[in-house]
Amino acid sequence: MKAILSPAKTLDYSSALPIEDFTQPIFMDESTHLNGKLKELKASDLRELMGISAKLADLNQERNLAWKAPFTAKNARPAILAFKGDVYQGFDAYSMKKRDFTHAQKTVRILSGLYGVLKPLDLMQAYRLEMGTKLKVSSAIGDLYRFWGSKVTDALNEEFAAEKKPVLVNLASNEYYKVIQPSKIEAEIVTPVFKDWKNGEYKMISFFAKKARGMMARYIVDHRVKKAEDLQGFDYSGYVFNSEMSSDKIPTFTRLQQP
Repeated sequence: MKAILSPAKTLDYSSALPIEDFTQPIFMDESTHLNGKLKELKASDLRELMGISAKLADLNQERNLAWKAPFTAKNARPAILAFKGDVYQGFDAYSMKKRDFTHAQKTVRILSGLYGVLKPLDLMQAYRLEMGTKLKVSSAIGDLYRFWGSKVTDALNEEFAAEKKPVLVNLASNEYYKVIQPSKIEAEIVTPVFKDWKNGEYKMISFFAKKARGMMARYIVDHRVKKAEDLQGFDYSGYVFNSEMSSDKIPTFTRLQQP
């Protein structure tokens, strides 16, 4: 089983690390190429390309210029401990034990516009490059979906080849899931949905759904989940499996009241 997550815009490069282990991203050549393109852009270019403020554009120009390989424990940070958005608050990696990091390394994958796909302990340097960004990589490639092509799918399939009944748990946003080629994935694809009670009905509320995706990934790690049907036991933060609203490929979890 592999659970895929989206990255986060908010990063943390200051908190004390709970683990010293790390690994290297598999697509460093591709990342270096993309960073080379980003290095060519001025802050004003980044502002227009990414639709961000002048302050964020300045920050990310500094990040792009400072980015360099090789990655070490001194100039980079494990991805699962660098991302700090809603998904990663739900995942709460800082509370994991070493054996949990070991299992997460086997199970969780983070999709990325710059790095393609990351394992939790893969080192990464600070960046901002959303998958939907129209970065002109070459005269023939004008976005990141075309740049990554089948690379991410092929990397996942290579891992699935070692599993008897592989399952891909899609916990990524639509923007990042689009880099996957579902028809070529050699695994059962399951996309959990999380809904909260509001104004007399269950609705998917973005903030809560993002945290729930992180919590589901953490549940998979905590309980060493291997089968799609075992996801139904997810009960973190008050969510319960709702059989009436579910299908085999889209298990739905509902919650009446937020904590």
